[in-house]
Amino acid sequence: MRPVENVITTRDLRKSFAAKGGKVEAVRGVSIDVRRGEIFGFLGPNGAGKTTTLRMLTTLLPIDSGTATVAGFDVAARPRQVRRRIGYVSQLGGADELATGRENLILQGRLYGASRARVAPRARDLVGLLDLAGFADRRVSTYSGGQRRRLDIALGIVHQPSVLFLDEPSTGLDPQSRANLWDHIRALRDGGTTVFLTTHYLDEADVLCDRLMIMDHGQIVAEGTPRALKQQVAGDAVVISLRAGDHDARGAVAALREQPCVRELAAGDGHVRLYVDDGGTALPQLIRLLDARGIGVRSISMSEPTLDDVFLLQTGRSLREAGEGTGTAGASDEAKEVAA
Repeated sequence: MRPVENVITTRDLRKSFAAKGGKVEAVRGVSIDVRRGEIFGFLGPNGAGKTTTLRMLTTLLPIDSGTATVAGFDVAARPRQVRRRIGYVSQLGGADELATGRENLILQGRLYGASRARVAPRARDLVGLLDLAGFADRRVSTYSGGQRRRLDIALGIVHQPSVLFLDEPSTGLDPQSRANLWDHIRALRDGGTTVFLTTHYLDEADVLCDRLMIMDHGQIVAEGTPRALKQQVAGDAVVISLRAGDHDARGAVAALREQPCVRELAAGDGHVRLYVDDGGTALPQLIRLLDARGIGVRSISMSEPTLDDVFLLQTGRSLREAGEGTGTAGASDEAKEVAA
């Protein structure tokens, strides 16, 4: 059998920044292998180091230590060769607001050295591929968020790169625009493009990525397919919302920890989250136990494990609580770097 070819490889990648009071380690020993022709994701809260890693791989930030190879070239030693073979779509976008989408595409192709005669057909193909036809000849300043992101991706692949880097591609989009964008990203993968994306959306990582790594505080805490990662969490996930505050939470934790059916348990903000072998059997027992202890329950829910459960198992806290969810819980990595 022919071995799987890696298009991105890093070993012990590290990056630090100077800050008040000392040095901040943004990326701490990241080693990854991305296979050709897959959608590979970095999942983690804002500030986890995802964007910093991506910016090193795209030659936008110097590497402090470690090695990185992209599309067959060493990132530190051959940055120009790497840039010729990759596309990069930042969180902030890069289109000229006063030009039309088609003009932006032609300009981007010319910047990569293509003649107008060659880039015009390519722009026309991309307009069709990414459903830009209805607005391609309007100024970008008139575009919706979803239209802008599709144009950004078109700009990132106008020179036909073998690897496309997407930094938080669907942040700020409505659900319909996000689903539409995901379809286009899958189409790129199916056409042979390797896609490397960062995200802090659980659903995006789950439904879009062939494989992913979960990152926290600059380190990789879990790696695998979404399905394999969720299988690491045994049993069913149960969330109990309590009527009172910290006192009841402490009492609930003490009572529930005594139960042999409870595997993992964490509490916070009036909720207790735990994992049980068989939720259908365990739920009535847990409710009776808490009622006997005089602990008021507002609600109780059960579900199969999610990627948030994987993050909780590895780090001791919820990814949602760490900044995932609406996309407004905190500034993105890139926004923080720009502000700095």
